[in-house]
Amino acid sequence: MMTDMIMFGLFFIVVLLLAWPLGKYMAKVFTIERTFLDPVLQPLERLLYRLAGINPEQEMNWRQYAGALLLFNVLGAVIVFLIQILQGALIWNPANLSGVSPWHLAFNTAVSFMTNTNWQSYGGESTMSYFTQMTALTVQNFVSAAVGLAVAMALIRGLTRKSVSTIGNFWVDLVRGTLRVLLPLAIVFTLLLVQQGTVQNLSAYLAVQTLEGAEQTLAMGPVASQEAIKMLGTNGGGFFNANSAHPFENPTPLTNFLQAVSIFLIPTALVLAFGRMVRDRWQGYAVLGTMTLLFILMLTGTYLSELHGNPNLAGWGVDSPTAMEGKEVRFGIAGSALFATVTTAASCGAVNAMHDSFTPLGGLFPLLQMQLGEVIIGGVGAGFYGMMLFVILTVFIVGLMVGRTPEYLGKKIEARETKMATLGILFPSVTILTSSAIAAVTGPGTSSIFNPGPHGLSEVMYAFASAVGNNGSAFGGLSANTPFYNVMLAVGMLIGRFSVILSILAIAGGMAEKKVSPPGPGTFSTTGWLFVMLLAGIVLIIGALTFLPMLTLGPIVEQLLMLQGTTF
Repeated sequence: MMTDMIMFGLFFIVVLLLAWPLGKYMAKVFTIERTFLDPVLQPLERLLYRLAGINPEQEMNWRQYAGALLLFNVLGAVIVFLIQILQGALIWNPANLSGVSPWHLAFNTAVSFMTNTNWQSYGGESTMSYFTQMTALTVQNFVSAAVGLAVAMALIRGLTRKSVSTIGNFWVDLVRGTLRVLLPLAIVFTLLLVQQGTVQNLSAYLAVQTLEGAEQTLAMGPVASQEAIKMLGTNGGGFFNANSAHPFENPTPLTNFLQAVSIFLIPTALVLAFGRMVRDRWQGYAVLGTMTLLFILMLTGTYLSELHGNPNLAGWGVDSPTAMEGKEVRFGIAGSALFATVTTAASCGAVNAMHDSFTPLGGLFPLLQMQLGEVIIGGVGAGFYGMMLFVILTVFIVGLMVGRTPEYLGKKIEARETKMATLGILFPSVTILTSSAIAAVTGPGTSSIFNPGPHGLSEVMYAFASAVGNNGSAFGGLSANTPFYNVMLAVGMLIGRFSVILSILAIAGGMAEKKVSPPGPGTFSTTGWLFVMLLAGIVLIIGALTFLPMLTLGPIVEQLLMLQGTTF
C-alpha cells in the first residue's frame, strides 16, 4: 500500500511540475505574446489565414463566435462520416476493410469524435483503416480539443474585458490551440511512446503462430501518433478495441504512468493559465484546489473499493488481492484505480482496465465524476469552463447569504449569468436521467443488457453519463452497436457538448459588456479555502440531489447485495 501511495504522490508532483511552465506558455499563446515557436509557426499561421480567407484581426461577438464554432463542427462531422463510408475505396487499408456500416455506427462515430467524446461502438483494428484512423479520427482528436481550448479562452476574455462586445476570433483560437499547444506536445509524447515500444508503422497486419500452434493476426498501424493526442487532448478513442489495456498502445508501467499524467497535463495548465490571464494567480489556485480536493476524494474511494475487493471470494479460497478481474497484471490495482479515476475525471475515456469488472463502489466513483459534468480537472478547456458554471452558482448563492449582489473578478453576477449557468448544468443532467430511464423501460434498451439486476442499470447509466459528459469510456456488458443506442448516445453527445458551450459563450458575451467594480468591504473573496470548500460542496450537493436516486438503484444496492453474498 505504501508503494501505491508513493505512486499517487509522484503523479501529483509530476503533473504540477509539468503544468506550471505549460500554463505560463499557454497564457502567452492566447494573449498573443511572443513565444519561442514564433519563428516557425507565425509564417504557417499567416498562410493558413490567407488560404481560408480569415482576417485574424477581426474579432467576434459571442453569437458570431458560436456560429463559426458550430459550422466548423458540423463540417467536421460530415467529413468524418464520409471517410468512414468510403474507406473501402481509399488508400492505406492493408486489411482491405470495407466501408463502415451500418450507417448509424458511422453516424455515432462521427458525432463522437467531433464532440471530443470518442465513444466507440466498434473494435478499431477490425473496423477502421489506417487512413480513417489518421485523417478522420486523429484529426478530430486535435481539433475537438482545440475547440474546447477556444471556448475556455473566450470565457476568460469575457471575464477580463470590460464594456466591449467581442470575445476573440474563433478561427485564431482554433489555429493557435492546435499548432502551438496540442501539436508540439503530441510530437514529443509520440516519440516517448515509440521509444517505449508503442507501435508506429503502416505495415500490413501480421499472421503469427502462437505457442499453442494456433494462427493469430496481429494488427499494426500508426498507433503512437494517435495515442499521444488521444491522451493529451482528453479524447480517449483507442486504436485497438482493448484501448490502453492493449500492449501495443500501452506497453509498459512507465507508459501507463505517462499516459495518466498526459491526460491531466493541459487541463491543469489551463487553470494555471487562467490565473495569469486574469492577473490574479490565486483565482486559478482556488479553482485548481477545488478540482484537486474532489479528485482526491474520488481516487480514494475507487482505490479503497478495489483494494478491499469482493469479500465473498475469501470464502472460496481466493487469496488477496481479490479485485484483479478485468485488470492488467502489469498495472495492478493501484495503476488501474488511478487510471480509471483520471480518465473519468478528465473526460478522456481511455481505459487500461474494464470498469465493468470493478466492485460496485469502485465503479460508482468514475460514474459519479461523469455525472457531475466532468468538472474535476475535466477535458481540455471543457473542464475549466464546466467548473466555471459552478463558480457562478456558488458566487450567486454566497451573495444571497450575505445580502449583496454577487460578484466575480469585479463583475456582477446577475440574472442572465445565473440562468445560463443553470441551463448549462441542467441540460446534460436531464439528458442523462431521461435517456437512462427510456433505455431501462423499453425493449430496444433492455435487449442490449447482458447482466441482470442493478449491475445492468449501472451499465446503462454509465453509457449515457459517458456520452453526455463527452467522456467516451464504456462500463462494458452493454451491446451498444444497435440503432437505438448509436442514435440515442449520439444525441446525448451533441446535447452534452453544445448546450454547455452555448451557455458559456452567452455568459462570456454578457460579462465582456459589463464594467468592473472595485471590491468593497462586503465583497466575498473567491481565492481562499472557504471558497474552495463552498465550491466543492456545491458541486457535490448538486450531483447528489440529481443522481443519488439512480445511484442507489444501481451500484449502491449492488454493493449491499454483494456484502450479503449476492452477485450479478
